[in-house]
Amino acid sequence: MSLYKKLDNEKFTIVIVGGGAGGLSLLNKLSTTINPDKQSVILIDARPTLMHLPSTLRLVASDTDDLTKKTLHPYGDYTFRNKLAGKGMFIHASVKEIKFGNVEKSGQVILNNGEALAYDILVLATGSTWPRPIAFPTESTNAIVEHIQARRAEFAAATDILLVGGGSVGIELSGELRDAFPSKPITIIHRDIHLLNAAYPDKFRIAIQKQLEDRGITVLTGDAITASDASDVSTSQVPQDGFITEQGKTLKPDLVVPTWGTRPNTSYLPSDFLSSSGHVKILPTFQLPSHPNVFAFGDIIDWNEQKSAAKAAYFHAPKVAKNILLYLNLREKEGRSASIDLLASKQSAKYNGTIEMMVVTNGKASGMGYFAILWGIIVGGWISSLLKSKNLMVSGISGLTGYTPV
Repeated sequence: MSLYKKLDNEKFTIVIVGGGAGGLSLLNKLSTTINPDKQSVILIDARPTLMHLPSTLRLVASDTDDLTKKTLHPYGDYTFRNKLAGKGMFIHASVKEIKFGNVEKSGQVILNNGEALAYDILVLATGSTWPRPIAFPTESTNAIVEHIQARRAEFAAATDILLVGGGSVGIELSGELRDAFPSKPITIIHRDIHLLNAAYPDKFRIAIQKQLEDRGITVLTGDAITASDASDVSTSQVPQDGFITEQGKTLKPDLVVPTWGTRPNTSYLPSDFLSSSGHVKILPTFQLPSHPNVFAFGDIIDWNEQKSAAKAAYFHAPKVAKNILLYLNLREKEGRSASIDLLASKQSAKYNGTIEMMVVTNGKASGMGYFAILWGIIVGGWISSLLKSKNLMVSGISGLTGYTPV
């Protein structure tokens, strides 16, 4: 018998896979709306503690603001609040496979420890896989802390740092490193002709580059080194003669850090559920087309928009929560085995996307933001610092997790 059998066979079991900003926002929404006498909720995450993405790059760059203590919030009983207080379950495990039921029938989540967990409703919010500086271990909080300490030591020991990839990770890490090491040579190399990507206007991308260069960070755009060179992050693996870029420049860093883009964390799903980029195909109600009792949202969905924790938490999660409640109500009304079409319901919450917005930090005191409203609004360092850079929204973590650091 599985250790993780259904909490109560008479209840509908809702399983949420992924305890990031999106998954926790959904859990908090459900905690005020579901009926705990009729539904049970289980949260699964590969790590034992929340990794608050906005603060991770400052976390690995230095010990500024004691972020290890402030941002590593372990999951626990306090994660389940309101109607779910004392009635939810957290499981520290990763998902190896999902055995989907037929259409709307219950299925099973197969965990990496071999256990099988039955579900009536499944929600996938597994986010992205990140480049090595913030590719945190999963086995324990101690392992995460060791990873943080190792990255800090690596950056401190380096005399010349090359960041490979000029998206938001490369930009923000360069700013944190400049705060920590005011005179250390730092270079970003980026294959595109401007930083970030074409989802944002050139004016914004060029302004960010100038802001970095004004802080003494070298930015090389329209150039690259090989992926195999970029994957070597140990100082002992960097060639003594350095690298020759595709544009013929010679770079001689003693630390090379991959900061390229993310990939959707969907390796546990069959390929026919995914787009060519590995994203989950969904309906506007966030349901999987072939399995109406399975929802997916956040970074993993196949939707033409830039991925962000803010979108998952503030624009996806509320609609998913509404649709789950509607699904439950219709199933109760029509019968446990009834076929439910949320797309046909005028009450369902359908997602049509949202405006593109981004605030990119450049250390604690600077950064730049873009909001695709009106003519496209760009904000500079002072406003960016107020919105994000100064405190990285750390004060809001407890609202997500229910945990207060001692």
